[in-house]
Amino acid sequence: MIDHAQGFDPDRILAARSPLPAPRSPPEDLVLTLDFSAQDVAATRFACSRLLEVVTSVQVLKDPGAKAVHLPWVRRTRERLAAAGVRYDLLSQLVPMPAWHLPGFLIPMPSATAPDLETELALLASTTPAAVRTGLAPLAEPLPPLVAALRADPGAGIARLVAEVRAYWAVAVAPYWPRIERLAEGEILYRARRMAAAGPAALFEGLHHKVSWRDGRLTLAQRRYDIEERLDAGRGLVLVPCAFIWPGMVWQSGNAGQPGLVYPPRGVATLWETTGPTVPEGLARVIGRTRARLLAELAAPASTTELAARTGLSPANVSHHLTALRGAGLTARHRTGRTVLYARTEASELLLDGR
Repeated sequence: MIDHAQGFDPDRILAARSPLPAPRSPPEDLVLTLDFSAQDVAATRFACSRLLEVVTSVQVLKDPGAKAVHLPWVRRTRERLAAAGVRYDLLSQLVPMPAWHLPGFLIPMPSATAPDLETELALLASTTPAAVRTGLAPLAEPLPPLVAALRADPGAGIARLVAEVRAYWAVAVAPYWPRIERLAEGEILYRARRMAAAGPAALFEGLHHKVSWRDGRLTLAQRRYDIEERLDAGRGLVLVPCAFIWPGMVWQSGNAGQPGLVYPPRGVATLWETTGPTVPEGLARVIGRTRARLLAELAAPASTTELAARTGLSPANVSHHLTALRGAGLTARHRTGRTVLYARTEASELLLDGR
């Protein structure tokens, strides 16, 4: 069993520039295969994680060239962090880029669907000294000073880490969380619809270009593994869409909770766009430019209020057009908590693709 988190970067091996030493003797060019029982399929679920977005966003800041889609965020966030005087030295030393190993205590799989940051920080704060040392064990010596101090005094080190994450979150991620959360929610709705229509195979189809499903087996065709696992005791899998992990993914197992797969949601490339999407002219001539624009804006599900802000239309006007599109089978309506989100259907996806 893998007893810690594994970070995947499909095209790069080790972080030569990272202050965090590489793990000892990682295997290369191999494959991880997971065997699912019927209970595992039934127990598989989705979750979102603010802590995971924090950790993977630090990777982006450390090597933005490897994750160029986030460059608009990088430029703004570096300025904001400097202006606020936020220090996150321990967090940075724990997060290499590219990453092969991320300590399991740093990215636990969420036990709830969408825990708030304080809930996740409480779990991080409860990390035992043994768990800290287990998470750091694969790293080569010598450790960076702050990581070595964390291993020597886990209590003080974890307290510092929690404080750094909280301060970093407030400046670097919280201002953008609503749009990140909408992207993740849209991904979950899309996957749920696919599974409802065609079963587990459709759930995993297109999840990541290195992930495939066949005959009850999930294969992660990455470097570094040649391991076959059976998911223990029907615990299933947690699928966690995470914007900043793009273009890689993270596999996490060996903890007391469910194992998890962290992967980029659909539509990450649109996350930092400030201009409206391209509206297909042919579609605009058939259904009208306003309705075609609304469909184009729904690359990720959005509320009436969000669409009104993006398009300059009144909420009432947006609602009128969405109702018409829904009646034609081109949008679907979903309630998430107190928010109603509209999403494109498969029919509208085909129309926007020009097929």
